[in-house]
Amino acid sequence: MPPLDEALREFVRTAHMHGKGSLCVAIAVTRHARVRGLPLRPQDLLTESGQVVGASQTAVQAILREHGVEGIPADEEGGTRRSSAHRMHMYVDFLNRLHEDGIADLAEIENWWTDRARACFEGGYLTLRTDGGYSLCAAVRDVLLQAEKRELRSPGAAPMGAVLRHLIAAKLELVLEGRLNCPEACVAEIPTQTACDFAVEDVRIHVVAAPSEALLRKCIENLDAGMRPLIVTTQSGMAVAEGLSEQMGVGHRVDVFEAEEFIAGNLYRLGGFTKDGTAESARRLIEKYNVIVAERETDPALHIAMDR
Repeated sequence: MPPLDEALREFVRTAHMHGKGSLCVAIAVTRHARVRGLPLRPQDLLTESGQVVGASQTAVQAILREHGVEGIPADEEGGTRRSSAHRMHMYVDFLNRLHEDGIADLAEIENWWTDRARACFEGGYLTLRTDGGYSLCAAVRDVLLQAEKRELRSPGAAPMGAVLRHLIAAKLELVLEGRLNCPEACVAEIPTQTACDFAVEDVRIHVVAAPSEALLRKCIENLDAGMRPLIVTTQSGMAVAEGLSEQMGVGHRVDVFEAEEFIAGNLYRLGGFTKDGTAESARRLIEKYNVIVAERETDPALHIAMDR
């Protein structure tokens, strides 16, 4: 990965520059840097009312049109949000460091941000349908199908696996809320190259869109270590996981759950099986999911909106 691309991705991750408002600020400040040159002074980019200069809807849209990008929601204007000044300060510091390191190619940086805007504004967020026309399981399945379609349109990308994993992470945090500080009941997310995705007490949870023999070998390693493996997968992955576990002689020792049911069952329970309670549980799930995506992903289009 080129140094500039790597630096931009790391900045987005560590500075939590996610969402459309952050994109607007980054695009506006990058254009200021191209016009004025580097280094920049943050105080020169604020109006008297504390807004970021040039980060209004009209100004950012004009820049995006130069790159062939149409569409920016009015309620996501970067310059009018309270946190915009803080984002601007962080980004100016970042650009000035790139300048000191001799890798601040501002034209390339602007292209990088507008490419992200194109994916975000034209692709839009994923949507969880909560209008009553979908059951909970169907609504979750629909989100995964949306991610799968994006994956098919973008070879090399893997939004389906990321969405699935972060939904399960959000579900675990929601279910164990209030107990996460207790060692005996904590949830630990573990790097995917190790024995599982999540650990809850002696349960080792594997979250995969496409189960494989390698996954079942990890489950066998869990069993050998005295752990209880649990696979969470898609509707189509259920038969594959169950077939592989039987084939490898551990079908009676590995639990396999369909992701939709794994999530929906807890939402019903947490909501007391009432309509309003279940809807509130779904809202909290998506809120936690979006926080996780903001912390761990660089693609803002992985966020989920609720269709009310």
